[in-house]
Amino acid sequence: MSDIWTMIWKETKDSVLQGGWSALIRPLLLIGILGILLPWRLGLQWLALTPVVMGLILYIPFIVILSFVGDAIAGERERHTLETLLASRISDRAILLGKVIVTVGYAWGTALIGLLLGLIVANLSKGQGSWEFYTQFDLLLEALALSLLASLLGVSGGVLISLRSATVRQAQQILIVCTLVLVVGGVLALRAVPAQTISSLSSSQIWLIAMAVLAVLDAILLGVSLVSFRRSRLILS
Repeated sequence: MSDIWTMIWKETKDSVLQGGWSALIRPLLLIGILGILLPWRLGLQWLALTPVVMGLILYIPFIVILSFVGDAIAGERERHTLETLLASRISDRAILLGKVIVTVGYAWGTALIGLLLGLIVANLSKGQGSWEFYTQFDLLLEALALSLLASLLGVSGGVLISLRSATVRQAQQILIVCTLVLVVGGVLALRAVPAQTISSLSSSQIWLIAMAVLAVLDAILLGVSLVSFRRSRLILS
């Protein structure tokens, strides 16, 4: 466990603390869009957590992931720090999990801050009146769970791609293509489901199914990443 905390501190320092303000510009911009601009325009619709809002809460963290996760392994390889990391006593699993935890925390934190700011901004946008919370607490919990699972999906897949990429640029290009394929595939899969089946399900049931699918994909990708990350292979490569 101490090895994982060591990696968490290293990744936090490398990706956030040493990056200065330039490393925070994109996350702050996305938080501004998710937590201020969209809630101000949508108003009380934001508090209802409509399917469009849920989709935005899932999509924005993906943008954060695309800007960071390609650097996970490929960046270490480009900077010639991967050999030093692999020569340490930190276990392979701790190295990988440390990178995954920090990136997931960064992306999920964006969603959490966006939801918190969105609550404040949406209430301010309606002018005077009583303060309102998110109208359905169960949907709020589902939004938090879906955001976490979606972040883990993006990070697990991104680390696997970064592991097999020679450069950060190559990893980011592949990530963009995979994201487009995932979005298009999801839309086509939804269209293939009979309309009667979808209409017979409540919104909570649909989101629970989505969580189950994401959880399975997360387990598969994270498992493949843990199996693939072996210092003996990386040193030879």
